[in-house]
Amino acid sequence: MAVMQLRVIKKLEDEIRAVETELHGELPKLIQTAREHGDLSENAEYAAAKERQRLLAARMAHLSGRLAKLKLVDLSKIPRDSVGLGSTVVLYDVDLDKEVTYKLVTSEESDVAAGKISTSSPIGRALLGKRDGDLAEVHTPRGLKEFEVVSLVTIHGKRGK
Repeated sequence: MAVMQLRVIKKLEDEIRAVETELHGELPKLIQTAREHGDLSENAEYAAAKERQRLLAARMAHLSGRLAKLKLVDLSKIPRDSVGLGSTVVLYDVDLDKEVTYKLVTSEESDVAAGKISTSSPIGRALLGKRDGDLAEVHTPRGLKEFEVVSLVTIHGKRGK
């Protein structure tokens, strides 16, 4: 497994532990305390705790699903000669007449200000499978943007051709 994948897995596992602690440790105590206050139909503390419980259960399901999918990622199937997860890509922004560099990461690692974009973002999706010299068109709220792939380095450390 690649270092990036291991880092994301650890982050997800840490968040799952934190959600489990609140969901199964702290919240049941709050719900019990709120129940002791009497009439549940007009008990704001009880309603808030139950809503928090519902939100945490949904968050837990989402995190568990993401973790399961991430553990199934087969790094050998990520392309060695074109843009894929983990690639660092230098692009020429046709509209701005300048070069920009992005690293394609999972949605959990995404940080646009640091040049890390998700493979599920509009730009990320447009770049997947591209090689040096290819054009990528991205539909944005401001209209169509065009990028040319200047160079890339894949997660395998290989330069695109």
